[in-house]
This record gives sequence, C-alpha cells and structure tokens, in this order.
Amino acid sequence: MANNKQIAADVLEAVGGKSNVSFVTHCMTRLRFTLKDRTVPDTAAVKKLNGVLGAQESGGQFQVIIGQNVPKVYDELCILGGFSKQAAIDENLDGPKEKLTMASVGKNIMNYLAGSMTPMIPVLLAAGLFKTIGVVFGPTMLGVMAADSDLVRFMDMIYNAAFYFMPIYLGFNAAKQIGPTPILGAFLGGMLIEPTFSSLAAEGADFSIYGVFPCAPGAYAQTVLPILLTIPVAYAIERIMRKHMPDALQTVFVPFLTLGITLPISFCLLAPAGSWLGNGLAGAFEFLGTSGGVISILGGGILAAAWLPMVITGMHVALIGIAQVAFLQAGFDPFIFVAITISLWPAFGAEIAAFLRLKLRDEKSACAGYLVAQLIGGVGEPFIYGMTFRYPKLFACCMAGSFVSGALALALGVTAYVAGLPSSVLSILTFVGGGTENLLFACIAAAAGFAVSFAATWFFGFSKDEIENGPLSERD
Repeated sequence: MANNKQIAADVLEAVGGKSNVSFVTHCMTRLRFTLKDRTVPDTAAVKKLNGVLGAQESGGQFQVIIGQNVPKVYDELCILGGFSKQAAIDENLDGPKEKLTMASVGKNIMNYLAGSMTPMIPVLLAAGLFKTIGVVFGPTMLGVMAADSDLVRFMDMIYNAAFYFMPIYLGFNAAKQIGPTPILGAFLGGMLIEPTFSSLAAEGADFSIYGVFPCAPGAYAQTVLPILLTIPVAYAIERIMRKHMPDALQTVFVPFLTLGITLPISFCLLAPAGSWLGNGLAGAFEFLGTSGGVISILGGGILAAAWLPMVITGMHVALIGIAQVAFLQAGFDPFIFVAITISLWPAFGAEIAAFLRLKLRDEKSACAGYLVAQLIGGVGEPFIYGMTFRYPKLFACCMAGSFVSGALALALGVTAYVAGLPSSVLSILTFVGGGTENLLFACIAAAAGFAVSFAATWFFGFSKDEIENGPLSERD
C-alpha cells in the first residue's frame, strides 16, 4: 500500500518546500501547485519519486501526477505544509477545459489513442524494419534465404513479439493515460490473448464467464479496439472500489474486484464489438460488391477508404474471411481484394508527402523508417500508429486517396488474381493474372489514389505549427 505521507513529503521537498508554494489543490489524478519560483522543481527528478506517475508544467501550474490516491496524498501534504485545504477540482483537468462538442470528443478520443500508441512507436518501427530485412533476404525478393531459414524466422519472431502482444502493451499505456493501475491494464490485455482463451476461439467452442455470462471467445492478438474499450471501464470500476474500500483491504481486494467485474464486460461485450461490427460491414460490402454498376463502383471506393479504420479496430477480419472463401471458389476476386490492395498506394503517397513536408529531424527520421517498412517490408502498422494517430488529418488524407483509387479500380473493371501478397510495392502483382490491360488499369487506379493522397497530405495534412514543431497532442 502506498505510503501517502512519504509521497507528500518527497513531493513537497522536490517543489522547494512549503515556502515556495503559493497555492496547491488537486484534481482527479494530480497535485496542482502554484509556485513562487517555478524554476526550482527538477521535473525529471520528480518523475522518479516513489508514488509519482509523472510531472509537468502546464498553464502556469506545476502538476504532479499521483493517481487515484491523490486525495490522501493531498491531505498529508496540507498537514505537512500547513496549507488550507481547497475543494477538489471535479473535472479531470489534465488538458485544457473545452466545451463538449463533437469536435472536442473526437479530439479527446484521438489524444487517448495517440497517447496509448505513441510510446510503442520505437518498438513497432524497429520490429517493422526487422521484418523488412527478412522480406528482402527471403524468397519473395532476393531469395538469399529460404522461408524457414534461421534469419528469416528470427526476423519474423521479432515482428510477432511486437504485434502479437499488442493488447498487453496497449493495456499498460492506456491505463497510464487515464488513471487505472498500469499493471492491471497490462493484465487485462494479457487476458485477451491468454492461450486457453485463444484455443477456445480457434475451436469455436462455447464458453461462459462464471458459468453465467455467455461468451464467444475471439482472436484478439494484434488488436487495438478491445483493450482500448476495456481500460476506461476498468478505470471507472477501480475508482469506485478505491473510494469505498478501507485502506487496509485495498491492496488485495481493489485489483481482485476490479478484474472480477471488468473481465466479464470485456470478454462478453467490449472485445466482441469489433467482430460484430466487422460482420455487419462484411455483409454490407458483400452486397455492394455483387450489385454491379454504380453501386459497386461507389462500394469499392467506400471499402478502400474504410480499410484503414477497419484494420485499426480489427473489423477487417470478417471481410477477409468472406473474400478468401470467394477467392478459393472462383480463383479471382473483382471487389474486396481489389479495393483493399489498391488502398495501399494512397498510404504510400501520404507517407512520402509526410516525409517531405515535416521539418523536425526526429519526425523526418521516423517517417523514413515507416516508409521503408511499408514499401519494402509490407508493414504498415508503424505508419498507422506512429503518424495517423498523432496527426489526425492524415486519416482523412489517406481515406480520400483510397476512395479515389478504389472507385476508379472498380470502374475500370480491375480484378485480383493473387491473394496473400505482402502489403508492399509487390502488392501490385495481385493484378498480373488478368493480362496487360488489367495490370495497366490497376496501376492507373493506384497512381490516381497515390496522387490524391500525396496532394491532400501536402496541403491539408498538417498545420503550419505541426510542420515546424510536431504534433499538438504531444505539447502542453
């Protein structure tokens, strides 16, 4: 159990003692100091204190992130410093106070996604580049190594470790973003890929939570949406438990009850949500693809544009299943594989434009890595999570180009004759089976989407401030 008095004493000393404090209050997770001399605290040193989750200066205040025990630490702080207690700030003012609008809600959601994904960028990028090395030396490119060679397998192992366990990493990061105990967030992510649960999903076996709540086990490795939906629920439940649980019982029973209540909600409702939506979308796109004419042309554009958010949320799995069945039966596919493959090229356009447009050295360096990982290795996740979450306008830019490429490909009658190629420049070989005209039309559609996405990213993807100074979400 946290020693709240010791935490208060350490923090007070770090901010310069009571003589340097003009005013102090707290919100849901933070102590908020107004200091006489704002140069005294060493932010890096404060972050290392036991019981402190983070620290920053924002809005003229020095903010020390404590977590859910902040009221108790604040009480001890007031006793030690002789400060008058102030009413707690009801809102979690971890960011600027905004009027609740669709725009502000969307911004907060993107900040939550970006804050959860950004710490993973170095690992995702490194894993993508390792995968790229395996692809370059493997049988699909140089052919120096066989697919089962130790080098290629080792490169794949590194890539798999980064992406397969994504729910665990995300659970930890998302918990740090909004408040619940980070290790509980990681544990909740681990439960989504627990081997027995994954085996039940593969077998299609029936399962129930506590023998009462019916659950449809799913495959949640490499997913984003299930754990990101689960963490806010865990946060709300943990807050209730900490508020009403006596201190002597909190260490054992707060995590026990938080997990015991959150897991059924996650397994039975939140985690399957992406699959349910994916199945619904799969049915809708199957209808569009078989309708023909203008409907299929528009459907191809919509599917290509929707592919990026579908991949992020895991809703694409059901659609891939339908496409694979149809492909095996007919030996080709005139709709789903066409739209989703051609949608890669607008992403290439956005990646190149971002690399050329951004001026910060670190951002350009990261973009170069994303571009190599995607163009050669066929690994798009680093760009998705490293750029589109941090620069939300890129979503719209990529989707605009994808719509153009998807609709044009369907209008030109492009057909996919190869399935399972990597999401790299080699993806264009998907269209070689139909003769020169089919490949030519595919290249035209890809080029059109590339150009639209490049132009949209160049002119509208970033504000002038972002071009010079990086993403707004990472600045106070």
